[in-house]
Amino acid sequence: MLRRGSQRVLPILAMLSLPIAAQTPVTPAAAPAAPPRISEGEGSRQFGLYCRTCHTNPPVDRAPEPATLKRMAPEKIYEALTTGPMKEQAKELSDKDKRAIAEWVSARRMGASESGDAKSMPNRCASPAPVHDTSKAPAWNGWGADNANTRFQSAKAAGLTTGQVSRLKLKWAFGVPGATSMYQQPAIVDGKLFFSSDSGMVYSLDAESGCVNWSFQAQAGIRSAMSVGPAKTGSTRMAVFFGDTRGNVYSVDASKGELLWKVIADPHPVARITAAPKLFEGRLYVPVAALEEVEGGGANYPCCTSRGAMVALNAETGKQIWKTYVIQEEPKLRKKTPTSKEFWGPSGGSVWNSPTIDTKRRALYFGTGNGFTLPAVKTTDAVMALDMDTGKILWSEQGPKNDVWHGGCLASRSERGIPNPGGPTVAKDECPDEAHPDFDYSVSPIIAKLPDGRDVLISGQKSGVVHAHDLDRKGAIIWQNEVARRMMGGGGEIVFGGAVDSQSAYFPLHSGGVVAVGLADGVEKWFTPMEPPAGSEVMNKHPGQTAAVTVIPGVVFSAGLDGVLRALSATTGRVFWEFNTAQDFTTVNGVKARGGSIGSAGPVIVDGMMYVTSGYIGFQNGVPGNVLLAFGLTD
Repeated sequence: MLRRGSQRVLPILAMLSLPIAAQTPVTPAAAPAAPPRISEGEGSRQFGLYCRTCHTNPPVDRAPEPATLKRMAPEKIYEALTTGPMKEQAKELSDKDKRAIAEWVSARRMGASESGDAKSMPNRCASPAPVHDTSKAPAWNGWGADNANTRFQSAKAAGLTTGQVSRLKLKWAFGVPGATSMYQQPAIVDGKLFFSSDSGMVYSLDAESGCVNWSFQAQAGIRSAMSVGPAKTGSTRMAVFFGDTRGNVYSVDASKGELLWKVIADPHPVARITAAPKLFEGRLYVPVAALEEVEGGGANYPCCTSRGAMVALNAETGKQIWKTYVIQEEPKLRKKTPTSKEFWGPSGGSVWNSPTIDTKRRALYFGTGNGFTLPAVKTTDAVMALDMDTGKILWSEQGPKNDVWHGGCLASRSERGIPNPGGPTVAKDECPDEAHPDFDYSVSPIIAKLPDGRDVLISGQKSGVVHAHDLDRKGAIIWQNEVARRMMGGGGEIVFGGAVDSQSAYFPLHSGGVVAVGLADGVEKWFTPMEPPAGSEVMNKHPGQTAAVTVIPGVVFSAGLDGVLRALSATTGRVFWEFNTAQDFTTVNGVKARGGSIGSAGPVIVDGMMYVTSGYIGFQNGVPGNVLLAFGLTD
């Protein structure tokens, strides 16, 4: 019988300490036609139960250290557990558990490297055109479409009027082999579309037809949107910049798909890049987060040592220019429990969102996450401003104080009568009853202009509170409004992103609906509740709007965990067009594809076309999928 922390189990991966170059990925012969559904954190839990004891720092004899494990292909790890030297030791683990461990360790879905390669697809573009710097042409670049992260597309760039939206029809679909979560939205520049998924395979497609130009296999899965721009200042060579869920940052030639450089933004074992880097004046600004919120609940995990950060890299070389931690103080060992679990602190403050650039004040703005362990410093659960040239902290405006949360805090919730089957045991004083709502600023803040001419920063918090910050008074709050319909706890009410136009700010709510508030005073203008489509038992279990919304003049586009893409009147909130993406699709690349929940990436609208990815598991435990959809106007 396998036991937690058993020496018999792990060196399960000890034989994997071969040189990385020798580890040729092997597709398991017994792999099912479709990957099993593996929820966010399941692999982490299995790894903590059966692997971490041996793969600590330093590891036991012959067991690879965490840095080595992170570079291994999931197929190689799965092979070791099923047909390799560790087959006997792992025989009591289910196939799903083995896959969960393999995918967690590598941070990449199995089967993507070979089946997902563009070279094996039938819809290769006949003569791929190079990508040019067309900064003044219609585009959607990065997360928020502009430096201010407004998620607003002008009428000219959108190529779509309010009256035309009802005529939108599906033009083509593209399936991603091996993917189950399409976390990121595409970037469209010079008629090319760039996107990826948890498979870690990056694609360049023709935005009009969906033919594939090239593919690139990243080391780990990708959640961040991509930014496209000159590979170096003044160059005509364009590059695609993005990060992965193992903390790597990439620059890839936008025309050919060739790697230009790759660097690690942060050496922490569970560091990850979940939001789009921002390219500006030859510098790439990269947000850094960590998954210790999941890892921290492990009985033998030393919780916690990561600190969120913003890193400035030279866009030409990837060399670090500056790095600013959200928490300035390095974590120290604070205590040990009777079971020898270590608690370190302060920690946390992950940056889950793409930074916002203020060219007028030469400042960067971003939201920070909660503290993972005590003490919770004032820069956690905050909106921060940095000098973009030096990384110096200009100001920080904190929301809730003493917000400490990680997976182990579920135990104290259980003690208060909130169901928590199988929850871990933690030191009570690390998660006091009143101190862990997990109310991050997880969305990118937005620069907007008030009717009186003042520049403000609009921020949404997981608690469901929307704020307007005065940019000339160190982020002082001008107004705030709690728009939450239901307190969602750690799941959050405002999770991935809002949008603004000249009059209003719009936010999706996890409880189910979209809300509009006036920019001048924050007063609510309308709220539209949204119910999953009738007759779908699966989708009815996944209500709520967590994916970022997008705005064009007169229209708000929202996509839900129920898989439905909707268009609402920006004036009244009335839904006047919708499309259910939770279905099977015939794809231009011949890959079997199905949509599911849409939980993070919002719709992208460029030059008369709308693009959306469908399939999302995440912490909301949504419905998986592996499809990119392109909509256009009918004749």
